[in-house]
Amino acid sequence: MPVFIVDVPQGASPDAKQKMLKEITEALDEAYQIPDTRGWLREYPVENVSQDGRVGAEPVRPVFSLEAPELFRLDAKRTVVQKIESAIAGAYKGIANTDEVLVLINEYPLHNVGWRASLQSDKPEIVAAVTQANG
Repeated sequence: MPVFIVDVPQGASPDAKQKMLKEITEALDEAYQIPDTRGWLREYPVENVSQDGRVGAEPVRPVFSLEAPELFRLDAKRTVVQKIESAIAGAYKGIANTDEVLVLINEYPLHNVGWRASLQSDKPEIVAAVTQANG
């Protein structure tokens, strides 16, 4: 159930984008061990991106936003951040400032996530997966 959005400038090839999304999904699947990872890619023309109040003054710095269950193991978080940044750099190097990818992680306890007409905390298979990921 991890959900992510990658905000980047336009310009990467379809193959590069596909590879990046696959690598990000694999990293999240490894860290969270929960099926149903969903991702969105949002690309913007550089004239529609402001950084420090300036448009087009420097290469766009990508932003990666993640909504996911709580992951308490800092080593797992560090690894997933490194893999996400590497995947984005692979697709957008030379197009964006891939040395300054911002990764935002918003975590939710299972009792704050609804799915299939109930809370995630009511689903034994989800509780077991999160417990294993945090083991």
